[in-house]
Amino acid sequence: MALDSRAASIGTPEIVTSWGTKGTTSFGRRLTKSHGLCVRCGKRSFHTQQKHCASCGFPNRKMRSFNWSIKAKRRRTTGSGRCRYLKLVDRRAKNGFKEGSVAKKAGSAASN
Repeated sequence: MALDSRAASIGTPEIVTSWGTKGTTSFGRRLTKSHGLCVRCGKRSFHTQQKHCASCGFPNRKMRSFNWSIKAKRRRTTGSGRCRYLKLVDRRAKNGFKEGSVAKKAGSAASN
């Protein structure tokens, strides 16, 4: 048995019989989803009413990132993907960004 907080402040003790449901019946009402899939990052972080991604910040042009979460920045920084173009840039930088020249034939280089 417990006393009602309002009744205790007045000085008249009343016994509270119903506490309200906080368990199984409350869990059954959780049907709506506030977040859906984001088209940019693919996570289920896109708020359907606000039209804003909680993870990447879409539709903002800049990706959402903060310095207090270094691990999160590391997961989606340069090098976490294929680096299709950067692989070619590394090779070209190694050779000094030469353009327009024709490579020597392998046979003539071996005979000299």
